[in-house]
Amino acid sequence: MAPHNTRVAGDAKRERLMTMDRLTLFGLFAVTAMLVCYALEDRSHWFILAFAGACALGSIYGFLQGAWPFGLVEAVWAGVALQRWAVRRPSNA
Repeated sequence: MAPHNTRVAGDAKRERLMTMDRLTLFGLFAVTAMLVCYALEDRSHWFILAFAGACALGSIYGFLQGAWPFGLVEAVWAGVALQRWAVRRPSNA
Protein backbone atom coordinates (compact mmCIF):
# COMPACT_ATOMS: atom_id res chain seq x y z
CA MET A 1 0.00 0.00 0.00
CA ALA A 2 1.32 3.45 -0.94
CA PRO A 3 2.10 5.94 1.80
CA HIS A 4 -0.53 8.61 2.46
CA ASN A 5 1.64 11.49 1.20
CA THR A 6 2.11 9.76 -2.18
CA ARG A 7 -1.64 9.49 -2.63
CA VAL A 8 -2.10 13.16 -1.68
CA ALA A 9 0.61 14.20 -4.17
CA GLY A 10 -1.10 12.13 -6.87
CA ASP A 11 -4.44 13.74 -6.07
CA ALA A 12 -2.92 17.23 -6.28
CA LYS A 13 -1.34 16.43 -9.64
CA ARG A 14 -4.62 15.06 -10.99
CA GLU A 15 -6.45 18.19 -9.78
CA ARG A 16 -3.92 20.46 -11.54
CA LEU A 17 -4.39 18.50 -14.77
CA MET A 18 -8.17 18.84 -14.58
CA THR A 19 -8.23 22.59 -13.97
CA MET A 20 -7.52 25.23 -16.58
CA ASP A 21 -5.11 28.06 -16.04
CA ARG A 22 -5.65 31.55 -17.44
CA LEU A 23 -3.50 30.92 -20.52
CA THR A 24 -5.52 27.82 -21.42
CA LEU A 25 -8.79 29.72 -20.94
CA PHE A 26 -7.44 32.50 -23.17
CA GLY A 27 -6.61 29.93 -25.86
CA LEU A 28 -10.05 28.35 -25.54
CA PHE A 29 -11.66 31.77 -25.94
CA ALA A 30 -9.53 32.55 -29.01
CA VAL A 31 -10.28 29.34 -30.90
CA THR A 32 -13.97 29.45 -29.92
CA ALA A 33 -14.20 33.02 -31.24
CA MET A 34 -12.48 31.88 -34.45
CA LEU A 35 -15.02 29.09 -34.91
CA VAL A 36 -18.05 31.30 -34.27
CA CYS A 37 -16.82 34.14 -36.48
CA TYR A 38 -15.90 31.76 -39.29
CA ALA A 39 -19.36 30.21 -39.17
CA LEU A 40 -21.00 33.66 -39.39
CA GLU A 41 -18.76 35.22 -42.07
CA ASP A 42 -21.47 35.13 -44.74
CA ARG A 43 -23.79 37.26 -42.59
CA SER A 44 -21.59 40.36 -42.45
CA HIS A 45 -18.13 41.54 -43.41
CA TRP A 46 -17.69 42.49 -39.74
CA PHE A 47 -17.49 38.80 -38.85
CA ILE A 48 -14.50 38.51 -41.21
CA LEU A 49 -12.80 41.32 -39.29
CA ALA A 50 -13.71 39.64 -36.00
CA PHE A 51 -12.27 36.38 -37.36
CA ALA A 52 -9.02 38.21 -38.12
CA GLY A 53 -8.95 39.52 -34.56
CA ALA A 54 -9.64 36.04 -33.16
CA CYS A 55 -6.80 34.65 -35.29
CA ALA A 56 -4.52 37.34 -33.86
CA LEU A 57 -5.55 36.24 -30.36
CA GLY A 58 -4.85 32.63 -31.35
CA SER A 59 -1.42 33.70 -32.57
CA ILE A 60 -0.67 35.43 -29.27
CA TYR A 61 -1.81 32.31 -27.43
CA GLY A 62 0.46 30.11 -29.54
CA PHE A 63 3.52 32.23 -28.85
CA LEU A 64 2.74 32.56 -25.12
CA GLN A 65 2.25 28.82 -24.83
CA GLY A 66 5.55 28.16 -26.57
CA ALA A 67 4.03 26.63 -29.71
CA TRP A 68 5.61 29.13 -32.11
CA PRO A 69 4.60 27.25 -35.31
CA PHE A 70 0.95 27.56 -34.23
CA GLY A 71 1.47 31.23 -33.41
CA LEU A 72 3.08 31.86 -36.78
CA VAL A 73 0.34 30.11 -38.77
CA GLU A 74 -2.37 31.96 -36.86
CA ALA A 75 -0.63 35.27 -37.60
CA VAL A 76 -0.69 34.40 -41.31
CA TRP A 77 -4.40 33.52 -41.05
CA ALA A 78 -5.04 36.89 -39.41
CA GLY A 79 -3.37 38.61 -42.37
CA VAL A 80 -5.36 36.58 -44.89
CA ALA A 81 -8.60 37.39 -43.07
CA LEU A 82 -7.75 41.10 -43.00
CA GLN A 83 -7.19 41.02 -46.75
CA ARG A 84 -10.53 39.23 -47.26
CA TRP A 85 -12.25 41.81 -45.07
CA ALA A 86 -10.76 44.67 -47.10
CA VAL A 87 -12.08 43.10 -50.31
CA ARG A 88 -15.56 42.29 -48.94
CA ARG A 89 -16.33 45.52 -47.09
CA PRO A 90 -18.60 47.98 -48.87
CA SER A 91 -16.82 50.81 -50.63
CA ASN A 92 -17.31 54.38 -49.47
CA ALA A 93 -17.49 55.73 -53.02
